[in-house]
Amino acid sequence: MLEDTGEKRRVLGRRDILKAAGVGVMAIAGGGLASGSAFATPESTAEALKKIIGTAAKAGKVTIKLPEIAENGRTVPITVSVDSPMTSGDYVKTIIVMAEGNPNPEVVNFNLTPALGKAEISTRMRLGKTQNVVAAAVMSDGSVYTGKKQVKVTIGGCGG
Repeated sequence: MLEDTGEKRRVLGRRDILKAAGVGVMAIAGGGLASGSAFATPESTAEALKKIIGTAAKAGKVTIKLPEIAENGRTVPITVSVDSPMTSGDYVKTIIVMAEGNPNPEVVNFNLTPALGKAEISTRMRLGKTQNVVAAAVMSDGSVYTGKKQVKVTIGGCGG
């Protein structure tokens, strides 16, 4: 038989459990964010690119169009074009865009076919700070060409 000690026992409700779970998730997520700067470097970007393409790349054939100054790093327009005839025997298979100063260097990959007629892609990307953007073109014969351009990311157009 239980003895009545006058203490009230509190039963956890659904909301209390959800609050506790939410706090736990935030603590885990915050711990990951506070673990230090995890931005890519030129070296780690080159290593990541080498893992993707599996071979050495040569400079040339790739043209990157970026604004010199991006006033809004959340949406930076980029166009990458590659000098290629885009015929069934000689075409660009893949265009890879990498950013040397983002947390993850790989931005996007595009797979192309000769049916496109032109080796050019355009998109927008997010850049965390002033950095180099690297584009690589994997050709149908397995050769790889790269191009690089720096973009200065400012805050509100005030420099930085």
